[in-house]
Amino acid sequence: MSVRIPHLAALRSRVGDEIAVGEWLTVDQSMIDTFAAATGDHQWIHVDPVRAAQGPYGTTIAHGFLTLSLLPQLVASALEIGDVRMGVNYGLNRVRFPAPVPAGSRLRARVTLQAYEPIDGGAQLTLQVTMEREGGDKPVCVAESLTRRFT
Repeated sequence: MSVRIPHLAALRSRVGDEIAVGEWLTVDQSMIDTFAAATGDHQWIHVDPVRAAQGPYGTTIAHGFLTLSLLPQLVASALEIGDVRMGVNYGLNRVRFPAPVPAGSRLRARVTLQAYEPIDGGAQLTLQVTMEREGGDKPVCVAESLTRRFT
């Protein structure tokens, strides 16, 4: 479902537009457990299915930072820019987690271009990335991501 933009400069006229919607990605318990092992965050709501079944969501949920860490993968499944040879994460302006991600959820990203700023060798893009959960009524993450793309 990836949108292919042939040239980075073509995005200059798309500020304010939703430019892409990505592929679905499943966040399963194995992914949650691997993230817990990597970060040392073993809170029961994430890694103990028996205890989490009695908790507020009835199951384990993904860490907020796991959800956020999927942003590059979800955006890459949504958007390809033909003449970009390299992209780097420049940071985030704002991040919110309006809804949980229960284990087994499928997520995808909706990408809106908020700003296009020319820089030496390319452009800095400000993207609003809204991660939605299949069947959910609220986004699971809304992040304003700054990325530098070089041609």
